[in-house]
Amino acid sequence: MQAVLHPALPEPLQTARLPHAWRQLPERARIDRAISDALAAVERNVAHFGTRFPTPSSTGGIYGTMDNTEWTNGFWTGMLWLSYELSGGHQFRATAEAHVASFDLRQRERIAINHHDLGFLYSLSCVAGYKLTGSEQAREAALGAARLLLERYYPNAGIIQAWGDLNDPAQRGRMIIDCNLNLPLLYWASDISGDLRFRDAANHHIEQAARHIVRADGSTYHTFFFDADNGQPREGKTHQGYSDDSCWARGQAWGISGFPLVSRHNGDTRLLDLGKVLANYYLNRLPADGICYWDLIFTSGVEQRDSSAAAVAACGLLELASRLPLFDPLRAEYERAAAGMVITLSEQYFNHDGAPGSGLLRHAVYHKPNRIGIDESCIWGDYFYLEALTRLSSIWEPYW
Repeated sequence: MQAVLHPALPEPLQTARLPHAWRQLPERARIDRAISDALAAVERNVAHFGTRFPTPSSTGGIYGTMDNTEWTNGFWTGMLWLSYELSGGHQFRATAEAHVASFDLRQRERIAINHHDLGFLYSLSCVAGYKLTGSEQAREAALGAARLLLERYYPNAGIIQAWGDLNDPAQRGRMIIDCNLNLPLLYWASDISGDLRFRDAANHHIEQAARHIVRADGSTYHTFFFDADNGQPREGKTHQGYSDDSCWARGQAWGISGFPLVSRHNGDTRLLDLGKVLANYYLNRLPADGICYWDLIFTSGVEQRDSSAAAVAACGLLELASRLPLFDPLRAEYERAAAGMVITLSEQYFNHDGAPGSGLLRHAVYHKPNRIGIDESCIWGDYFYLEALTRLSSIWEPYW
C-alpha cells in the first residue's frame, strides 16, 4: 500500500458559489462556435507571424514577434498543432513543421535553454509533431531537450532546478509549481528511449512538489527552495504571486493540471487525490463570474483577473475528471465547472476585434509584481483555451 503523499484533505466543494450557468454542460453548438472563432484567430495570426513567434504577452492587445528564444514559444506551435487536428488545415501543419526545425536547432546549439521550461517548449512542438506526423526530426529534437532538462536534476534533493545558473547560490535548489507541466517530456523520453533515468527524475521531482509546494490547506507556494547538496527542504516563497503566504492563481492552476498529467504517466493515483485538494481550493475562491483574479487571495474588488490561469485550470479540471472513477461525484462537478469556465472565457473574455497579431483571450496577467503583461493577452492562456476547447469537442490524446 502506498504511503500518504500529502496530509491535506480537499475542502468540500462549495458548488453554490459557482455560477448558476455552470450547473449543466453547455450545448455543443456553443463549443463549436468558440472553436470556429478561435481557429479564425489562429489562421489570421499564422499570416501575421509567418514562421516567427509571438512575444509572451501582448502590448495593447497585440503580440510582438520574436525569434525562438523565449520559454513561451512552444505554446504558439502547440496552437498550430491543435488547429491542424481540429481543422486539417495545411497551413497550420506547414508552419508547425517549420517550427520543429527551429526547435531542433535550438536544442542542438543550446540556445536559451538554461531553465526547466524545456517541457513547455518541446512537448507542445516536437513531441506533438512526432505523435501527429511521425517526424524523426521532431523525435530526436524532443529527446535532445529531455537530456538537457535532465542536466538540471539534483539527485540529492530530488528536484529539477527551475531557472538560472546551477551554481548560482541565489537560484540553486529552486523548484517551482510550473515544472509539473515540464515532467511529461521526461516520461515520454523514458518510454521512447528505455532510459529510466528520465522517469526516475520525474518521479522524485513530483513527489517533492507534492510534499513541499502544496501547503496543508491545499494552497500552493509558487516556488520552494532545497539545499541542493544535502537535500534538506528550506523554505517556500513566491515569485509572481501577491505574497509568500498567498496563492498565485496560475501556480494553483499549474498544480491542478500537472499532478493529474503526471498520474497519467506514472499511474500514481495519490496525485489524483492531491489534484482534488488543489481543485477545490481554487474553485472555492472564484469571483462571481468564475474567472479568477491573478492571486486567489482576491475574490472580489478591482484587482486584475487572469484569464490565462482560468484556461490552465479548465484543462486541469478536464484532465483530472477524465482520470477519476465514474462513480466519483467530483468527476461530474469538475467537468461542468471546466466547461462553464471555457464558455465564460469564450463569451466574455474572447477577443473579437480581429486585428492581426491580437491574442485570443483578453484580461490575462503575466507578472504583476514586475508589471509585465497586466490586463493583456498571454500566449499560454491562448494555448490552454484552445486545448480546453479541443478536450471538450473530442476524446483527445494530450501532447503532454
